Amino acid sequence: MIGKLKGTLDEIGEDYCVVDVHGVGYVAYCSARTLAALPGPGEAVILFIETFVREDMIRLYGFQSTLEREWFRLLQSNVQGVGAKVALAVLSTLSPPDLANAIALRDIAMVSRAPGVGKKVAERIVTELKNKAPAFAGSAAGTIGLKQELGEGVAPAPVADAVSALTNLGYSRDIAANAIAAAMKSAGEDADSARLIRLGLKELAR
Repeated sequence: MIGKLKGTLDEIGEDYCVVDVHGVGYVAYCSARTLAALPGPGEAVILFIETFVREDMIRLYGFQSTLEREWFRLLQSNVQGVGAKVALAVLSTLSPPDLANAIALRDIAMVSRAPGVGKKVAERIVTELKNKAPAFAGSAAGTIGLKQELGEGVAPAPVADAVSALTNLGYSRDIAANAIAAAMKSAGEDADSARLIRLGLKELAR
């Protein structure tokens, strides 16, 4: 099994790249985000690999981070109807932290933005992975707990009211939740909604 490729980028295609490792070219299928992050042909590159082995073929999938690879695995192993193609489409549309946020907030519309992902599949992704999001949130890990409470409707009233107030001002629910989570760190969990809103707006103004 191949777990990582370290070599020279030889070619970038529509949904794949070729990495030259000591004269051998390996084709790795990638998300649009990974392809966009690659250097130019002829430059050094490292890809984290997921290897699929079947009777009639061996296919490599490449990722810019181990976190993206873990989400690729999670999507396929935990959600019915999600294969490699759909998993790559989701990861092409949403970064791992954005996907974790969408799942925590039960934002089915955001997940369904991925090509080939309808409302039913998006709903299954959100439902089946809701308990997995905190462990695979990456940079979003600090606010996932709060977002899960908001998504499930069990967040404390001052917090929910503060997030609602910021969304009414035009901020997305994700951005509003991030701001209120930051406000709670300085105000404490017992702060009222007015204080959280005030501190949240200061966070957004930075």
